[in-house]
Amino acid sequence: MFQSFFESLGTGVIDRIFNAVILLVIGILAIRLAMKLLRQGLEKTKLEKAAHSLILSLAKAVLYILLGLNVASCLGIDVTGVVALASVLTLAISLSLQNMLTNVIGGFVLLSTHPFHSGDYVEIAGQAGTVQEINMTYTRLATMDNKLVSIPNSAVVAAQIVNYTAAGTRRVDIGVTASYDAPTQQVIDALVQAGTMDNVLLTPAPCAYVDSYGDSAIAYTLRVWCKSEDYWDVYYALNQRVKDVFDEQGIAMTYPHLNVHMMP
Repeated sequence: MFQSFFESLGTGVIDRIFNAVILLVIGILAIRLAMKLLRQGLEKTKLEKAAHSLILSLAKAVLYILLGLNVASCLGIDVTGVVALASVLTLAISLSLQNMLTNVIGGFVLLSTHPFHSGDYVEIAGQAGTVQEINMTYTRLATMDNKLVSIPNSAVVAAQIVNYTAAGTRRVDIGVTASYDAPTQQVIDALVQAGTMDNVLLTPAPCAYVDSYGDSAIAYTLRVWCKSEDYWDVYYALNQRVKDVFDEQGIAMTYPHLNVHMMP
């Protein structure tokens, strides 16, 4: 029964089926090997992990499509029409998903240029927060008040990006005012004393300057350096410590006021 079936197919058809099966098996094995080598190569690059899965998925899809076309051609199927139809469908899908494709391209740009990494504190398009995730369509930031902000990658690429973490250290500037009655050197020494505290780096050393002379007080600036991850802790601790040190040394923080003299 099977013999008569294969005889009815003809020797040429059987050969094409046999060759197609061999090509399919070899192609699958070759794709698996190629994917393994590509995965190992990606692990040695500096690309974000989020880019690895997308590149692997795209490469796998393209390789299997090419394999399918070759197998179909080996079976004697005219793939010209299939390729033409696929081109038209690809164009239609590209036009309908233009915004998404723009975000995907933006994701590749971000993952290859590394303007920031997960965990960095950044400011993008007026939004500031810690980078939680960089996927192929959106970049997600967690703000200080625990809001999750998703920014399209196309907007991220086009915006100015300020990375506060990349350098490893940040400068904390604290502006204060003090009475004209307090000697400037005393105020400067008090500010430096306040700036010498935990989590503040000794190199560069804390320093203070006279900033300007106002109507009611002299303005000073205290500058210290700390690790990027300690910035907010140091910032708030300094604001409290400056007031405590001023109180200990009898330095008055003045504020705008008006003296009214009543005539008898």
